[in-house]
Amino acid sequence: MKLVAYLRVSTDAQAEGLGLDVQQAAIVEWAEAHEHDIAAEFTDAGVSGSNGLEARTGLADALTLLRSNNAGGIIVYRLDRLARDLIVQEQLLAEARHHGWHVFSTSPSEAAYLEDDPGDPSRKMIRQVLGAVAEYERSMIALRLRSGRARKARRGGFAGGAPPYGYAAVDGNLVEVAEEQATLARIRGDHHKGKSLRTIARTLNAEGVMPRRGRTWHPGVLARLVDRPLGAS
Repeated sequence: MKLVAYLRVSTDAQAEGLGLDVQQAAIVEWAEAHEHDIAAEFTDAGVSGSNGLEARTGLADALTLLRSNNAGGIIVYRLDRLARDLIVQEQLLAEARHHGWHVFSTSPSEAAYLEDDPGDPSRKMIRQVLGAVAEYERSMIALRLRSGRARKARRGGFAGGAPPYGYAAVDGNLVEVAEEQATLARIRGDHHKGKSLRTIARTLNAEGVMPRRGRTWHPGVLARLVDRPLGAS
């Protein structure tokens, strides 16, 4: 079966340990083991799973390919890459069932519960419980990170987690990175001139200008850089 691979990494990727390379390697290994072909790969980089679906252009493109009948299903590293919100997760799974698409996860603990069975309602219940537990765990991780940053801020140190693009943390302070600042100015300038984020991403990728994380630029990442106030860290 031909499958669409969907990868997502959020701004909390370092805390989650779910980089794009980790997800991609697991998906390729799973597809080979189950004798499926990856027809295309779509990515939302730097996009939180709690964001609205309209912000996730990679997922939209993946669903468009599925609707064109060029693939029979979608494969993700884990269900929380598809959606962090349990309700959105179930809505996407319901749409897949409606169209006859298959949804696969490389996680063995999730694989057995992805398809509903009228003769075994416990499948859906277990999947939803697993989703609720995962959502709770992510909330607790976020809470601990916020608490740690607040304590550090009270001591006068840089408490923003990973330094934003264009800056580096040196001895607890933010300093500008000249090369990244130049790229940042170019991105904002091109966007101000009316160029779309997709066009800007395509140009940077073609020129080999790489983002700090990952191998390619994506519109979602550029959107955050453009919206960030000038001079803001």
